[in-house]
Amino acid sequence: MPSPARVLRLTWAGVRTHVSYMSRSPLEITFAVLVPLVHATLAVHLFRAADDPDRLLTAAVGAGLMGIWSSVLFGSGGAVQNQRWLGTLETLVASPTPLALVLLPITLATAVIGTYAMGATVLWGALLFDVPLDFAHPLLFLVAVPVCVLSLGMMGLLLAATFVLLRNANALANPLDAPVWLLSGMLVPVTVLPQWTLPVSWALPTTWGARAVHAATSGGADRAEVLVPMAAALALGALYALLAVLVLGRVERRARAAATLSLA
Repeated sequence: MPSPARVLRLTWAGVRTHVSYMSRSPLEITFAVLVPLVHATLAVHLFRAADDPDRLLTAAVGAGLMGIWSSVLFGSGGAVQNQRWLGTLETLVASPTPLALVLLPITLATAVIGTYAMGATVLWGALLFDVPLDFAHPLLFLVAVPVCVLSLGMMGLLLAATFVLLRNANALANPLDAPVWLLSGMLVPVTVLPQWTLPVSWALPTTWGARAVHAATSGGADRAEVLVPMAAALALGALYALLAVLVLGRVERRARAAATLSLA
């Protein structure tokens, strides 16, 4: 097992490399630029039509969270699929570096790219729809967003483990997009969902990350409303990352036995 210092170096180098790679992809740029703005426009209009102007900033922030999640979900699957198309996935699996440390920078890089969605949706709402930028806890908001990004990246690592096994990662990514952001309360509170969905929501780090960001946006004076969900998001994200490491060993053996690492 690599030392902690080597893990940090590998992660940093991988995140930097994949962010640079994705920032040069026309498809990634188009998806990252346009989709969050469409989400923000629809969300602001829906909340405005509901005669709830005090929640317009919450709508814009929620649309940003949706953009981050979409970036992690499709970016993780797309990155693994790209490695398969390029014929390098087999080499990565066979390399001395644990596969988890190869995939973690990919999922974190997709989350970093997704942070653009947050800034874009908030500015889009402020400039076009006069959404007031009156955050309840501005400094905590700047901390809650990276924490949410980190927890989403660790959740993406577990998803990437499955993407290694599947030749068509989009087959799994497409149906997971809307249900997860809905169950996580990114745009609407989880309290309005059916009661049986609550245990599923509580088990998702995205729920706690979104709760922390929303509390920093429009919560009360109690900072614990932000800090406690942040801690829960990090704890659940770490648990998902640990599960991903355990699952990847089985996935690797299964993928090799089924010969699904390459397209041939």
